Amino acid sequence: SAPSRIVTLANRTALVDENEHAAAFERNRPFLARLAYRMTGSLADADDLVQDAYLRWRRAPPGEINDARAFLGKTVTRLCLDHLKSARARREIYVGPWLPDSLVEPVDGGWDGRDALDDALIEKESISTAMMLALERMSPLERAAVILRDAFDVPFADIARWLEREEANCRQLAARGRAHLKAARPRFPVSPDEAAALTQAFIDAATTGDLNELKSRLAQNAVLRADGGGKALAALKPIFGRDRVTRFFAGVFRKQGGVPPQKIDFVRIDGAPGAVVTTSGDARHTIAVTIDGGRITEIYIMRNPDKLGRMLQSPPKWNTWFGFR
Repeated sequence: SAPSRIVTLANRTALVDENEHAAAFERNRPFLARLAYRMTGSLADADDLVQDAYLRWRRAPPGEINDARAFLGKTVTRLCLDHLKSARARREIYVGPWLPDSLVEPVDGGWDGRDALDDALIEKESISTAMMLALERMSPLERAAVILRDAFDVPFADIARWLEREEANCRQLAARGRAHLKAARPRFPVSPDEAAALTQAFIDAATTGDLNELKSRLAQNAVLRADGGGKALAALKPIFGRDRVTRFFAGVFRKQGGVPPQKIDFVRIDGAPGAVVTTSGDARHTIAVTIDGGRITEIYIMRNPDKLGRMLQSPPKWNTWFGFR
């Protein structure tokens, strides 16, 4: 009877270790999800890569890992770097402009949004659409270095191990990445209240055919990008210039028979004011903007149904992972 009791105890000890192994992964899941999303710009890809990391974590002997966050962070980083190589090839044949997935949140406490999202998190992790597009223009290694260092405070010594590069090289990669981000930031940012008022006035004008009001809200060099992914009607090339953007919205309004949308829900998109627009037939799309110097300089319209399905899922599981209440 004694040996069987020892076996039972041993099995019970192994079970406890396995449970703790799984719990250690769950404690790090928010960090991993946010890292994978910053690296890929896709909620679906981030989900898949984190799941792949979990499978590798399960195969790793628990007793041989001293630092779970370091092991998992390196694993997800390497998976993302491999993924970006194939993603760039896929985007070369993408139909129309590609936009990153956005994080859409209702505004519960007014336009300041503090009941919905921690503004410090937005600032620290640079999750705006403009910043995500700036990340897209970097090399994969630059992207990894600047995200790990500036968004997650990973020491350069660890970044060097994760990227399998010299520490000095990682500092150079991060510096080049910061230059890309600096170029994408508005030179003259506005307050949250000003941004909310301007965004709402612009969207109201765009969806009601008020062309004079619409034009007054746009910068001379405004750019519109619409992502339909080949699955929804959208402009196949970016539209440059205030006059052309105004004509685009005028054309859309005419095609809708001069009828405003069924519903406009003003929300926060990537931490900034935006809207979910529901048109006839319950078709939906999102509108997000970048504001500089009191004028709208960039407009991002998401119509790809595959991306909208994740962005607008309710309740989104990303709430917990990204710090939403």
